[in-house]
Amino acid sequence: MNPQIENVDIMENLNKTETAEDIESVEIAAEIEKIKAETEVRKIPTVAIVGRPNVGKSSLFNAIIRKRVSIVHEMCGVTRDRVVALASWNGKHFQLMDTGGLGTLTGKTRNVDQWDERIGEQVEVALEGADILILVCNVQDGVVALDQEVAKRLHSYGSRVIVVPNKSDNPKLKSEASEFSKLGFKELVPVSSLHRINIELLLDQLVEDFDELAMPIDDRDIFRIAVVGRPNVGKSSLINALLGDERVIVSDVAGTTRDSVDIDFELEYRDEKLPASLIDTAGFRKRAKVRNAVEMFSIMRAKEAIERARLVLFLVEASPQGTTAQDRRIASMVEESGKGCVLVINKYDIQRADHSKEDLLKEIRYSTPGMKYAPAVFISAKDKYNLDGLLDQTAEVMEQMDLRISTSMVNRVLNDAFDRLSPPVVGTSPLKFYYAAMVANEPPNFLMFVNNPKYCAANYLAYLKNALRSAFDFTGLPIIIMLRARPKKVVSFHTEGRSSKGKPSTKSSVAKFVRKKKKEERKKDKKQSSRSSSSERPPGKLSKKQSSRSRGVGRNSSKKQSRGKKR
Repeated sequence: MNPQIENVDIMENLNKTETAEDIESVEIAAEIEKIKAETEVRKIPTVAIVGRPNVGKSSLFNAIIRKRVSIVHEMCGVTRDRVVALASWNGKHFQLMDTGGLGTLTGKTRNVDQWDERIGEQVEVALEGADILILVCNVQDGVVALDQEVAKRLHSYGSRVIVVPNKSDNPKLKSEASEFSKLGFKELVPVSSLHRINIELLLDQLVEDFDELAMPIDDRDIFRIAVVGRPNVGKSSLINALLGDERVIVSDVAGTTRDSVDIDFELEYRDEKLPASLIDTAGFRKRAKVRNAVEMFSIMRAKEAIERARLVLFLVEASPQGTTAQDRRIASMVEESGKGCVLVINKYDIQRADHSKEDLLKEIRYSTPGMKYAPAVFISAKDKYNLDGLLDQTAEVMEQMDLRISTSMVNRVLNDAFDRLSPPVVGTSPLKFYYAAMVANEPPNFLMFVNNPKYCAANYLAYLKNALRSAFDFTGLPIIIMLRARPKKVVSFHTEGRSSKGKPSTKSSVAKFVRKKKKEERKKDKKQSSRSSSSERPPGKLSKKQSSRSRGVGRNSSKKQSRGKKR
């Protein structure tokens, strides 16, 4: 055979093999891309609300999400940090962001508020991360120079912008909204956030290009952590240190934070990344030091944040004098909420040279006796000291939240506690324990059946809580014991609900029913005997009552006759 022909056949076979392999590889690559496209979690769009101060941005934010999240007040500059919330309309979901007002013109240096620069930095971050911008203006003021300045700034980003002339409360003001078309944007929707006029029209126009994406995560699955404390204790500094970003405004001025800001992040827990949210709250002031309505609303939002959270980071200052009276009020508020808690002792860098951790912790524990269940962690948010220790302690408290104790184990521990120390006598008899069960685990709730809850002294109840804590730990969680009197008589399920009028349903009520019937029969016999005795009386003889009546009548008639004779 000719070697040239043989070489040609070999090359043809190789080409056929390569072609088949190429086709197969292309098909595999297409299948992989298809699987990636199906499993890829698409990011929901972000919408930022921007504008100059006091035009109704926060009112529009609350109107869209249908909740009172942002604080609304007629005072300028109320919103400082970025407030973010998930919103949806017609099955389309998006992330809505409220921002502070842009209150300065370019190049202006005089009469600039101390917060304008920091608010501007927060708005800058929002503009860079937003897919769509809503420019809010005040239709009652018309187009002002600051509106034109903000519009010029938005043009440089090249994002889609919807101009929303707010406060269009009547048809005349709606017609005047066309003036804002000179800002250079095609889309314009006049609304009234207060009266919810055209809000639905705005949402229809906003989500027309959105895809119907599933929510990235169920709101109930987010593990929320509230950071609370008195003003200027370092709450915002701690959040920025944990996130590694200047997410919230930090300053030395007490009361910098006003809104309760929810910040989503991922928390490493059990070798997994758990969706979580940090809630930065306003500092709790004394009532006498609340200066205006904005601060009052801030404290209300902070209290709501504690109720929404599953875990509370309670910040206090590392001080040799222990905690303040306001710290103790906040501690009692956290304890009453029943939330898991970690006691975070901040600014340890200031006291590190002069005082040891043991001495500082002793004073803090002495001044806040209600927080003994909360583990303590010394940190420095400014220097980012011991943040890993704080996260480890947080994970430990989260593990305790999942702890569930069997009923047999609970009864064994409580019976041992009663055997070690008998309850003191309160009232007429001592406390008797029958059985108990754990009914909830966040926080740990135990239901104890006793003879009478009034017989349990407060110090003995605390002793039982300590017995449960020493047996099962429950680090960072308050233990709640509910006392309930055990019923003396248990109604049989065979006869329950089957009783009718005149027919008893239990053995105990049978005896009562018989006694009642006998009593009625005796009364009946007595009446009959009295009637029979009256019927046997001689016909001319009167009874005592009848005779007395007759004598009274005769006496009265004789008196009347004598009076007539005298006249």
